[in-house]
Parts: sequence; structure tokens; C-alpha cells
Amino acid sequence: MKLIKSLHQKKYRTQHGLFIVEGIKAVEEVLNSDFKVHKIFASTPIASNVLTDMVTLISARELAQMSSLTNPNGVLGVFHIPEPKKVVSSDWILVLDDVQDPGNMGTIIRLCDWFGIQHLVCSEHTVDCYNPKVLQATMGSITRVNIVYLDLAEFLQSVQLPIYGSFMSGTSISQTKLPEKGVLIMGNEGKGISGRIKEFCEHTIAIPQYGSKTAESLNVATATSILLNEIRRE
Repeated sequence: MKLIKSLHQKKYRTQHGLFIVEGIKAVEEVLNSDFKVHKIFASTPIASNVLTDMVTLISARELAQMSSLTNPNGVLGVFHIPEPKKVVSSDWILVLDDVQDPGNMGTIIRLCDWFGIQHLVCSEHTVDCYNPKVLQATMGSITRVNIVYLDLAEFLQSVQLPIYGSFMSGTSISQTKLPEKGVLIMGNEGKGISGRIKEFCEHTIAIPQYGSKTAESLNVATATSILLNEIRRE
């Protein structure tokens, strides 16, 4: 119980190399991947053909103590954090510069899965992809995207691809001829792409605004979905 409750904090997830997934569908998704299971708990008997005999039955009260949810949904799985794979430059690579909101992060991971972006490179201060709120938002896509945390400056210096940064002011994405592969950088929710990382942006792109000029900006996950769609449409 103490171990599982500690996994709600990043430092203990890193220390133990474990993370939590909640909900039968989400747990099933991870079980069907190459992620290694540590333990599965359930507060009610569930179909053995779904989660097999790895399930340990516990009380609803015990599950509530383990859970990060206000209303736990019956199943909690503990899995080993996999070793990240090498980032290869065979397609577009998405880069996140200090994205902080767990909901945005989870949605962006789902977008990578939807648009076939295999590699998601994150700055060291981007929210942890194994944060329980991120995992809830990924809906299982965490198992199909290679997520790597790196020093972005070092990575961008070494990558042999054209680098595009998303900005409020830049060349309209609808007027930009995009290559078959490249790097797309998305910035922090409040500050955008940092000055240090902006230096690596060979191309600055923007989403054209057709409506009210009083709208400040798009949510970073929404902007990512539009830009990835344009990349794949090209």
C-alpha cells in the first residue's frame, strides 16, 4: 500500500521504476503491449479472460486508498517503466518544450498515436508522462509512442532534420510547403518556445486566425492537432 501510494509522485516512480494505470480498459491496453506488469488489483471479481489470474482482489476501501481518482473505477495496475528507445529520424518527430499541464500532455500523446508520430521528445521540465492524470488522458496511447526526456538543445543540435517551431507570429502553416520528415517544436502553455530553443528553429510557423482578434491563443494540444494534421495532409 505504501509503495503504490508513493507512485503518485514522480521521484518515487523514478526511484522504483514503476507507474500506476487505473481502469479496466486502460489496464487491458497496457497488458496487451510489451510493457511489463508488476501487479494488478481489483475491488470486484472481473472476467479472467480480460486480466487473467494476475489480479489480486482487495476491498473497495483499500483501492480508494491506492487510487488517485475521486471515484476509483475498480481496477488498478502497476507496471514497470520501459527503457526509452533510440529516437530515429525516419519521419516527423514532435518536441515539447516545457509543456506542464497533464491533460495537454496526455492529449498530445494520443495525437502522436493517431497521426503515427512514433517519437515524442520532451524537455527535462516537461510534465512526467507517467503522471496518473497524463495516463488517464492518453487512453492507452502511452504504449504506442516512444517518449524520451532529453536536453533539448543537445538533441536539436544533433538532429539532421529541418526544424519547425510553432509561434503566434510566423509563416501561415497553410502557406508552408512541408517536407516528408522534420522536427516540430511546441512550447510551454504560457511562455511558448523558450529563447534558448527558439535559436534552433530554422522555420517559424503559425496557425492563421480567422475569427476574433481578442482570442489570445490556442491550447497547445489543440494547436498540435492542427499542425500534425497539416503535416500528414502534405
